[in-house]
Amino acid sequence: MSIVKDRLKHWPRTTLRKKEENQKMNTEQMETTEANHTEDATTTLPAETTLPAEPLELPSELEQLRAERDQFAQMLAQSQDRLARLQAEFDNTRKREAKERQDMRDFAIQSAIEPFLGVLDNFALALKSEGDVAQLRTGVQLIVRQMEDALRGLNIQPVEAVGAQFDPRIHEALGSIETVEHPDHQVLEEIRRGYKLRDKLLRPALVKIAVNSAQKSE
Repeated sequence: MSIVKDRLKHWPRTTLRKKEENQKMNTEQMETTEANHTEDATTTLPAETTLPAEPLELPSELEQLRAERDQFAQMLAQSQDRLARLQAEFDNTRKREAKERQDMRDFAIQSAIEPFLGVLDNFALALKSEGDVAQLRTGVQLIVRQMEDALRGLNIQPVEAVGAQFDPRIHEALGSIETVEHPDHQVLEEIRRGYKLRDKLLRPALVKIAVNSAQKSE
């Protein structure tokens, strides 16, 4: 140890000072270099890398809009499908109601025509008959009675005419007959029979009425 101390004592002070200065300079250069690197990294960083907080939310808002669009598209498809189903159901209901109405009309016509088919058959037989006029007349009378029975089955009644007092609601006068034996405006002759369905007039009776001048003067 004494030998080392003796050498240090004889070591030039200038050499030690230079060595310390060199180490200090190296340390300062390293610090300066690090500072420059830090400053360069800060200054060269693009401004776009530091984004505001709100733009970062744009992707989430876009996804939300897309989700709402998909939801509306699904709702639209469901509404269109429901509308198509309702349209098909409406068409089926309309066709079914039209068929039911037609069936009801056909049933009504069938019920009305069926009683007259026998009458038509008897007319055909009368035309083929080779009897005399009296026999033909008797056959026609039977057909008329059959026709009247068929009408009564449909609640159709003849309008009262001969012997009744003229009623413009059910009678239509086509002429008059001067008489003193019958009351004035009494129906004396029926030209065409009238009919009514229950209380509803189907057609008025065409008649001739009495004109009694004696009763008028009184």
